[in-house]
Amino acid sequence: MVAAALKQDASKVAGAILEVKDVSHQFDIDGEPLAVLDHVSFRAEAGEFVALLGPSGCGKSTLLRLIAGLDPPSIGELRENGQEIRGPEPSRVVVFQDPTLYPWRTVWKNVALGLEARGILRQERGRVDEAIDLVGLSGFAGAYPHQLSGGMAQRVSLARALVNEPEVLILDEPLGKLDSLTRISMQAEILSLWQRSGFTALLVTHDVEEAVFLANRVLVFSERPARIKADIRVERPYPRHRGDHYLAGLRKEILGLLGLDATW
Repeated sequence: MVAAALKQDASKVAGAILEVKDVSHQFDIDGEPLAVLDHVSFRAEAGEFVALLGPSGCGKSTLLRLIAGLDPPSIGELRENGQEIRGPEPSRVVVFQDPTLYPWRTVWKNVALGLEARGILRQERGRVDEAIDLVGLSGFAGAYPHQLSGGMAQRVSLARALVNEPEVLILDEPLGKLDSLTRISMQAEILSLWQRSGFTALLVTHDVEEAVFLANRVLVFSERPARIKADIRVERPYPRHRGDHYLAGLRKEILGLLGLDATW
C-alpha cells in the first residue's frame, strides 16, 4: 500500500488553476428545459483539493462534465490556466464511479490506453509501469479485470488517469461502490497520489467525512438547480485523523447545511 502520511511538497505542485465563472446549465427533457446549475462560480488554485457535496441529483456530476470539457455550459465560462475550456484535453482526466476497464485487456494494456490513443506509447512505455507501481499493483500488470477486486480495479482506473500526468484529476464518486474498509484504504491511496503528484483535484462525493478528511476546501451545493451554499476551508494539516474533534465539528456544520444535522 502507498503510505498516506506524506506531507504535500509545494515544489511538486503541477496542478492547473481552474476558474468557473457564473456557470448555469440546463437540459432539454421532452422539449422542456430542466435547470441543473444556477450561476455557479469558484476558483480552484493549482494543486488544491476541492470536494463537492450536495443532494443527490443536484448537478455536481454535470459540473464535473463541464469542467472536463465533455459538454459546453449553457451560460458562463470555464477556464484552465486562463484558457477557455472548449473540449476534452489530456491535462484534465476523469475517474468515474465504475472503473470501466476493458475486460479483454490486461491491467498494463488498460493503463496504457491514453498513451496509445495519443500515439506516444512506444516512446513512453515506462510511464505505464510507473503508474501501475504508483498505485501498488506492480505484481498485477498481466492480470485481467475479472481477476481483480473492486478496490484493485479502481486503482487500475486511477493508474490509467495518472499515466497521462494530468494537471487536473476529476473524481466523480470513485469510491461510491466500494465496501467501507476498501473505501478507507482507497481514500488514503488518493490522498497519497495527490500529495506525490501535485495535480489539482476535484472530488464529487456524498460522504461528508470523506470530504473533510481529503480536501482543502468543501463546496456545499443546494438542491437542483445547484448553487454554492458554502465554501468551507478545512484548516487542518496532513496527515489528518478521523477522530479529530475539529473535523467532527466541520462534519456537523456541513450536515446542517444539508439539512441532516438532526441525526447527529
